[in-house]
Amino acid sequence: MARKIKVGIIQQANTEHTKDNLLKLAKNIESVHKQGAQLVVLQELHNSLYFCQTENTNLFDLAEPIPGPSTAFFGELAKQFGIVLVTSLFERRAAGLYHNTAVVFDTDGSIAGKYRKMHIPDDPAYYEKFYFTPGDLGFKPIQTSLGKLGVQVCWDQWYPEGARLMALQGAELLIYPTAIGYESSDPVEEQERQREAWTTVQRGHAVANGLPVIAVNRVGWEPDPSGQTNGITFWGSSFIAGPQGEFLYRASKDQEENVVVEVDLERSENVRRWWPFLRDRRIDEFGDLTRRFID
Repeated sequence: MARKIKVGIIQQANTEHTKDNLLKLAKNIESVHKQGAQLVVLQELHNSLYFCQTENTNLFDLAEPIPGPSTAFFGELAKQFGIVLVTSLFERRAAGLYHNTAVVFDTDGSIAGKYRKMHIPDDPAYYEKFYFTPGDLGFKPIQTSLGKLGVQVCWDQWYPEGARLMALQGAELLIYPTAIGYESSDPVEEQERQREAWTTVQRGHAVANGLPVIAVNRVGWEPDPSGQTNGITFWGSSFIAGPQGEFLYRASKDQEENVVVEVDLERSENVRRWWPFLRDRRIDEFGDLTRRFID
């Protein structure tokens, strides 16, 4: 595989009109393609507003099968531009059975693989357990023409175990489509602590596994339809970090951005030689990690 690849990240604000969001995504994908992007990563649930702020059975109508209309749409874009494309869709697997699913397309427009979100939050304004069944595909990297991609989704990014399992199976990049932000009643100091914690934990995955990390978040304010909260201000800050956690790029907190960043995968090999964490793991002593808590 190529040792240097150009990665396009699209940090976008959405509206309630799915068709408009799709047209905007297509335009933005074309924009990063023209800048030389070979791999393009979109944010979580990018076709619509972040609908999990409320529990509403009518919103299951947003879900669709895989393959389905959205995979046809994004597959055609991947083929047209000759890119590997990481998307995030609301999957209808069966009546009453839905997933938050990342779908990866290869350069010929085919589906290279999918990942169903494993960790599902249930917090005020993030009522995802109402909509999504936990993933059952495991933490398996997706093979593409650019290499093995360790794709997870949003809440998964807080857990080191998933990143490690991806790395142990040969993932060459860790990728996290994301939708995260703050509720406006939080003081500014707390908002910044949350944003920096989100960034820091993922940079830690890069360091611990000697792999680049790509996190793409949405941006902008989206109202709470119920009026019970002041909605979510998504904090943007999409970033690409190298295998020592170093920032290769960090987007703004409040602006849409289409950016292309070159990632040197040869550096991962060198960093792992300098810091051989995989070699020195005491796997004979890690059995208790499968327990919920050690009393």
